[in-house]
Amino acid sequence: MIYRFTIISDEVDDFLREIQIDPEATFYDFHEAIVQSVAYANDQMTSFFICDDDWEKEKEITLEEMDNNPEMDSWLMKETTINEMVEDEKQKMLYIFDYLTERLFFIELTEIITGKDIKGAVCTKKLGEAPKQTVDFEEMVTASGTLELDENFYGDQDFDLEDFDQEGFDIDSNSSANSTDYSEERF
Repeated sequence: MIYRFTIISDEVDDFLREIQIDPEATFYDFHEAIVQSVAYANDQMTSFFICDDDWEKEKEITLEEMDNNPEMDSWLMKETTINEMVEDEKQKMLYIFDYLTERLFFIELTEIITGKDIKGAVCTKKLGEAPKQTVDFEEMVTASGTLELDENFYGDQDFDLEDFDQEGFDIDSNSSANSTDYSEERF
């Protein structure tokens, strides 16, 4: 049996990788196949997340042990086979390759090929350039642009100050800002 996974990125429109792998291979084998297919250094903290149909994270498979809590289930890439967590076509996963900025690939099991076997993993389709492996946090903020606070920021460009009466704001031309006694107000 062979699992064929399709990998895409939300950062690069024309990026796509297809990896075929033995379902009895470990998530570490899958991790290595992904890293090689995108020419990343194998020196970053990474994780797989098994997701529901809406890409919500359910289970994490980590490269290194990160939690010593015996009440929480934890899975390590080197100890967990793919078929332990993935059994059905259309299963969705996330692969976090840049932990500091939470950058990731979207992965889906697109086909289960029966009657054939494969040793290890093979990248069978390679389209587009992969996103940079790591991005400096300041660089990411700069690339995303600055927040523009214009007249539309609050949602109504037709705002007119005369639409509000002075009574609504407790503005009285005869009173001063210091005359309110706050000790009597109860919240």
